[in-house]
Formats: sequence, C-alpha cells, structure tokens
Amino acid sequence: MMDGRLQVFAGKANPELSDAIMGVLEAPIGRAVVDSFGNGETQVKLDENVRGSDVFVIQAMCEPVNHNLMEMLIILDAVRRASASRVTAVIPYYAYARQEKKTTGREPISAKLVANLLVTAGADRILTLDLHAPAIEGFFDIPVDHLRATPILASHFRRLGLEDLVVVSPDSGGVGRADEFRKRAGGSLAIISKQHPKPEQTEVIEMVGDVEGKNAVIVDDMIAGGGTLVKAADLLLSRGAKSVRAAAVHGIFAGDALDLIENSNIERVYVTDTIPRRQGTPEKIETLSVAPLMAEAIMRIHKDLSISALFT
Repeated sequence: MMDGRLQVFAGKANPELSDAIMGVLEAPIGRAVVDSFGNGETQVKLDENVRGSDVFVIQAMCEPVNHNLMEMLIILDAVRRASASRVTAVIPYYAYARQEKKTTGREPISAKLVANLLVTAGADRILTLDLHAPAIEGFFDIPVDHLRATPILASHFRRLGLEDLVVVSPDSGGVGRADEFRKRAGGSLAIISKQHPKPEQTEVIEMVGDVEGKNAVIVDDMIAGGGTLVKAADLLLSRGAKSVRAAAVHGIFAGDALDLIENSNIERVYVTDTIPRRQGTPEKIETLSVAPLMAEAIMRIHKDLSISALFT
C-alpha cells in the first residue's frame, strides 16, 4: 500500500462528479481555495497539510477548456510544492485529445503539449477515462491508468432488454469499442465508414452490416457537435432500422448539438457524467454515473491494487 494518507482535491469544472466520487469513498473533499483574482488569474491555496500524503486532484477539461486546464495545472503545482508524497491527476475528460497527430503541415500536437504540462506541473501519474486517441497514453513517461466506461453503458442496455439489437460503430476507429459493447450487451455489429474533409466536418460514405428490422445503438467515445450522430441515425433508418439510440462516454454537446439531437430521429441518448449536464438538456438525453468506477480506481491506486481487474 502507498505510504501516506489518501487526500483528494478537486477543481471547479465538475463539482457534481467530484462530490459523487467522494460520496462513494465516504470521505470529504480536501479543503482548498480555488477561485479567481480580480484580473481573471486563477487563485489556489490549500487549507490542509498534504506533506507525505497520497494526493489525487480531480478536474475535467471541459468548457471553458483552457480555464479548467490551467486550474488543474495550478492545483497540481500547489500540491507538489506542499510536499505531497505522490500526486495523481484524475481527468474524467481529457481535452485536446483529437489533436494527437499532425494531419497537415505546420500543425501542433496539442495532446502531447497537454501531457507535458501535466507532468511539469507535478503529476506523478494519470487516471483518465476513454481517451479519444488511446495512443495519448504513450505521450506520458509516467504511469497512466486508462479506464473504460463502455461496460457501464453496455450494462445499462443489457438491463433495458432490447430485442434484435445491433451495435453500430460510427467510424472504423471505434470498432473495438463497439465490439466490446456488443459482447457485453449482446446483438450484432455494424460499421459506418466516414471521412473528414475539414476539421469538425464529417461525410458518411457507406455502411457494413445488416440493420434492417433491428434496434440500433450507435456507440462512440464522445458527442461533440452532434452532426455525425444525426447523419448516422438517418442512414440507419434509411436502411430499415426499427429504432436508433446512442451511447457515448463524453457528452460535450457543443454549439447547437442539443437542438440537433432533440429534433432528430434518435429515440434516446445515453452519456456519462464526465462532463456536467448543461442547462436545458433534453429529456431524451440520460446520464449514467462513472463515480463508482472512478472512486474504485482511486482506492485501488492508493492500495497498489490492479486496475485492469475492474474490466475482467
């Protein structure tokens, strides 16, 4: 077991999830001032002694992304300078994950930059959930525990008991996730082929698999603008699907995504609480909690137990 007591601090990005995690751990969140100075700079001051402690800092990099990222970095720096024995950055949603490689010349690899910043700020290890690009794990020279929320989503669908289920991957890169979902929830598999002519612009090309007369569920790691999801749903219905639902880990819902989904042919959308639920979210969007999973992972890391055992 890791020497030192377990202490958990949190940024202000997703207080509902932080509180839920601590509710499972049956412990209070560490006392700290996390605020802003009058000029907009982030203010952090720990109100607890962390010397020699095993410290976890929870912060999702959701909107406003840059502010929440900076808040995480400053909290990490404060904890490191206060002589914590080990510092784990707990990141339910990792921003800039779609910029993990150069697609054209003169572009940054922002996901690697964020990794460097986290380590420089004081993180000794990373605990995160469903990275958009799994290769980001390799950007770190410190341990990374990469959790998966697919079992949570699949278990919910298994409880729904839908007959004639077909699990649909919205692109070739998500086939592994969709297949894991299928193995846990049952049903068959279909794959949609698409291309990105421009950033955040998607064109659906073709589909492999039979969806006629079946209840389809589109499985993805995130829903951002919603356009890809709605196009995929329309394609599935045009191919004879009986109904279309969606399941994704990170519900970003940028721009007019909520209106698009509300007015679409999608019956229901299931996401997790890695990102706070926006005001005015339609009732057809249901949220499942990852708090028990993340709390268990925190405790296992503290006790030096296996994380992979959570997914066997």
